[in-house]
Amino acid sequence: MLVRSLTLATLFVLAGPVLAADADAPLAKELGKARPLVVIAPSSADPTLRGLNQALEDPATKAGFTERGLVLYSVANMMGKREDKNLEQQTTMALIRELKLGASKGTKVILVGRDGERHVLKDDDSGEKLDPQVIFKAVDELPASEKAVTAPEPVAVAPAEPKAKDSKPGKPAKPAAPPKPLED
Repeated sequence: MLVRSLTLATLFVLAGPVLAADADAPLAKELGKARPLVVIAPSSADPTLRGLNQALEDPATKAGFTERGLVLYSVANMMGKREDKNLEQQTTMALIRELKLGASKGTKVILVGRDGERHVLKDDDSGEKLDPQVIFKAVDELPASEKAVTAPEPVAVAPAEPKAKDSKPGKPAKPAAPPKPLED
């Protein structure tokens, strides 16, 4: 009995982080539903990130984001946000792992299509702001196959057929015998 418990505990320890990473993958949750725009900046004072946040305060820019199905993810100082709502640390790390980015000093802006295809819009440390029109142009130039992708719909379960009124009720099942104790 002790050997089985130790084996099970070891499996949970080894498989836990792998399963947790898959369950918290934020881009996988957006697949087919929205187009994540991921901004990874060295600090929250980064000009690209601040300029994008200021541009989103404009109703016309916000409407353009909504019309194109864009969702803004930002990571600054290892703190993640989705649409200005804080993400848990584990979810932020899963986002960074999911993008599979190499090390760099500068700001990265990545557009992820509904089909999961990644398009790098900016990868430098120049400190220049990114115009929202550049993002809108990149979304509008996506291939038609990407625009046709939709989220898979949940499969509906067919309701069970009602029983006929004339049928006899079935005989109740005999209770199962209790299991025998295991020996070590």
